[in-house]
Amino acid sequence: MTHESIGIIRDEHAALAAMLRSLGMMVERGPGNGPENFFGVLRAMLFYIDEFPERLHHPKESNLLFPQVARMAPEIMETIAQLERDHAGGEAAVRELQHMLLAWELVGDSRRAAFDHAAKNYLDFYLEHMRLEETVILPAAQRVLNDADWEELDAAFARNCDPLTGKYPRDPAYDRLFTRIVMRAPAPIGLGEG
Repeated sequence: MTHESIGIIRDEHAALAAMLRSLGMMVERGPGNGPENFFGVLRAMLFYIDEFPERLHHPKESNLLFPQVARMAPEIMETIAQLERDHAGGEAAVRELQHMLLAWELVGDSRRAAFDHAAKNYLDFYLEHMRLEETVILPAAQRVLNDADWEELDAAFARNCDPLTGKYPRDPAYDRLFTRIVMRAPAPIGLGEG
C-alpha cells in the first residue's frame, strides 16, 4: 500500500532532483553572454533549495519519519544517523554555495572553479541523500509503520505544498521566485535556455 506521505516525499525528491540537474547544467554551461540572467536564476534556485527542502521537507523527515522508523527498525540506525548528519549540514552547505556564487558574480572568474567544484559536490551529495531515503528509509517505513504512524505522516507532509512538484498552486508570496526559475532555467525544471 502506498501512503500519501510517501507519494509527497517522492514528488518533492523528483522536483528537487530536477532543480539540481538544471542547476548543474547551468553551471556547466556558464554565464555566456547573459551573466545577469545566469546569476539571477542560480540565486533563485539556491534560494528555493534553502527555502523549501531545508525548511519544510527535512524537518518533517527528521522530526517524524526517521524517529518512527528508527523505533521499529533499529537495524537501519546507521543510515538514519547519516541522513541526520546530512540534514544538520544541509542548510549551511546551501548557504555556503550561495556565498560562493555571490563571490563568483561580484569578484569574477577567479572564484568560478571553487564554485564549480562545490556545486558538483553538493549536487552529488544531495542526489545520494535522496537515493538513500528512497531505497532504505521508505521501504523500511512501509514495512514497519502502523496506520496511526501513517496518518500522522500523511497529515504533516500534506502541508508542504511544494509548487515545483506541479501538484499544488503557487503560493503568491513565492510567485516571483517560481516565475524566474521556470521562465529562465533550462529543462528539466524550466522553459528557458539557461
